[in-house]
Amino acid sequence: MSNDIFNELFVLEMANNHLGKLERGLKIIQDFSKVARYNGVKAAIKLQFRDVTNFVHKDFQDRTDIRYVKKTMDTRLTTEGYAVLVEAIRQNNCLRMATPFDEASVDLCQALNIDIIKLASSDLNDWMLIERIAKTRKPVIASTGGSTQKDVDDLVRFFENRSIPLALNHCVSLYPTEDRDLQMNQIDYMARRYPGHVIGFSTHEYRDWTYSVVIAYAKGARTFERHIDVDMDGVTVSPYCSRPEDIDRCFKALLKAKEMCGAPGTEKRMCPEQEIRYLDGLIRGVYARDDLPPGHAIADDDVYLAIPLQKGQISCRELTRGEILTRQCPKDAPVTIDMFDNPYSRNESLRAIIEKRGL
Repeated sequence: MSNDIFNELFVLEMANNHLGKLERGLKIIQDFSKVARYNGVKAAIKLQFRDVTNFVHKDFQDRTDIRYVKKTMDTRLTTEGYAVLVEAIRQNNCLRMATPFDEASVDLCQALNIDIIKLASSDLNDWMLIERIAKTRKPVIASTGGSTQKDVDDLVRFFENRSIPLALNHCVSLYPTEDRDLQMNQIDYMARRYPGHVIGFSTHEYRDWTYSVVIAYAKGARTFERHIDVDMDGVTVSPYCSRPEDIDRCFKALLKAKEMCGAPGTEKRMCPEQEIRYLDGLIRGVYARDDLPPGHAIADDDVYLAIPLQKGQISCRELTRGEILTRQCPKDAPVTIDMFDNPYSRNESLRAIIEKRGL
């Protein structure tokens, strides 16, 4: 399987922001998929799956003082509800993505034909879960927040040995994340250490984050993740979540970064004809200092260099001491390619370039 599915993919993480309400989940899907389509961005909308009755121990399911337990219990959806959301994601032309937090939820990923599975930072060394995910053969994006180098090395080796596509997100698991904690240079480190894998950026900032997504793209990140939510029913949007208008600004910043970064930095760029013509206009041409007769061997004192370069004239780039003139060149006249019998004049393609450039 190819890693192409990860390339320039933006993951819109709904998480539990549907709050267990189908209507709210559908609005999030509709609002954000519209922004993705408008900007021409390849997007996935991601859900989180938990087999709640078994994920939370039965003795703790009523513990409202434990925030994670309370949120998990309060935001439950039925399998049928998740199926509705997943189908809405498909119909809105986004990739279907989910984070399963237990083995039963991996089964649900398969049943609902999820396109990409996400491995959360908290589960980076949960090998029972990882082995179950691998059996699906689906591409996986793993966040690396709080991980050790060995954690990530082991995970990469595991998926490489099974030829399962794996992308790795640089992630800081602080909600929200301060700018000083972003550690963007980790993208460079990961790209060097894990060649052949798409490196991404998952962010939980609460301030404007267009800067970080531009930096991430410039550093080579090619998949991105951000929590999303909408203003609805008077519910306060978490400070690390983005509204549709925030994601729109981010997409535009990302597309601008892509435009400015240009082609991959793996080889010398191809210069556009307009740039070449402009620079040709700055090249000094070779002019005769005095009348030069046929058969004369060019020496440094015989010529001078000046702009403009004229069509057919040799430039400072082609001037070679000792070349023999085949015909006369008057004083202050341009020394042209047809005044020589040399490799430049005999090479048709080089001669054509010299004859077409300049004024």
